Amino acid sequence: MTTTTKRAATGALIGLALGDALGFPTEFNDVPSILAKTGPWREMKLPRPAIVTDDTQMTLALARGIRTAAERGRVGPLRLARPVREEFVDWYHSPENNRAPGRTCLTACRLLDHPDRDWREASQLGSKGCGANMRVAPVGLVPGWTEEERAGAAQLQSALTHGHPTALAASDLTARTVYLLARGIEVTGLVGQLRSYALENRTRYHERWLGDLWTRTSSDTSAESFIARGWDECLGVLDRVAAALRTPSPETDPCLTTGDGWIAEEAFATALQCFLLFPDEPLTALRRAACTAGDSDSIACLAGAFAGAHLGADAWPSEWEGRIEYRDELLAFGTLWDA
Repeated sequence: MTTTTKRAATGALIGLALGDALGFPTEFNDVPSILAKTGPWREMKLPRPAIVTDDTQMTLALARGIRTAAERGRVGPLRLARPVREEFVDWYHSPENNRAPGRTCLTACRLLDHPDRDWREASQLGSKGCGANMRVAPVGLVPGWTEEERAGAAQLQSALTHGHPTALAASDLTARTVYLLARGIEVTGLVGQLRSYALENRTRYHERWLGDLWTRTSSDTSAESFIARGWDECLGVLDRVAAALRTPSPETDPCLTTGDGWIAEEAFATALQCFLLFPDEPLTALRRAACTAGDSDSIACLAGAFAGAHLGADAWPSEWEGRIEYRDELLAFGTLWDA
């Protein structure tokens, strides 16, 4: 099945929002508390109303920025950074921005709200929070970009707020995962493909997109050593995913093996584990991701993006899809990128 006929972009964006809404009420709770609230995790119901968090809001902000950039011509660092920065600042000021957003995003967006300031001065180089990659799915879905453009865009959108090398690498790897799944990769080979991608890119610093960002840390002697720190942490969590899947334990909180997900590489890894435990059962993957002790909305939102990219728009029951917040805008971007 081709990307277009399965409507991978629509599936990924709706899945992302559904996971976000399912995990919103369970975030900051341990698993016994979640089970006391929801009953058995395999029967978790989508809340009424199906309200999302800043994860979906910032995904849509990035999507709008990408669309504006595309309308102006071939994507590039300046052409992308300007509209995405504007969308992030608009989100920062929005009255809808009341869904427990992360401190790094708020701090960086406040600094970005000065048009004469270089965005690198706003970037929080000490933060590898999952706010970098919870929103990156559109980069893996937009058609027609080269591998360099996709990697550069994924890292740039991260760096606007989260400049830590692991946030950059995890964003790149998350977008790559969405891209490969949308293109129909066999899931059994996915972790190996991602590992190869991480090794190939381990010392590749995207200077065209990031400029002198790496020089703003005191701990790195070169751009290559800066970005390698991030990829090495991503390689480490890919090993943990592979180990967890060798002896799968679907009834155990996946955070115990791949991390709680508050940081970028762990949000990616735990979401990937939830998806790969149930690659053909998208609702079960979402429910497993939402019933976790960690950052459950971000873990479930990424698991939903992976499942939707893999299975397409028909993965999600119409009764769920029909009442997700921001549905019309999510479908509009899905239609645009599935065309």
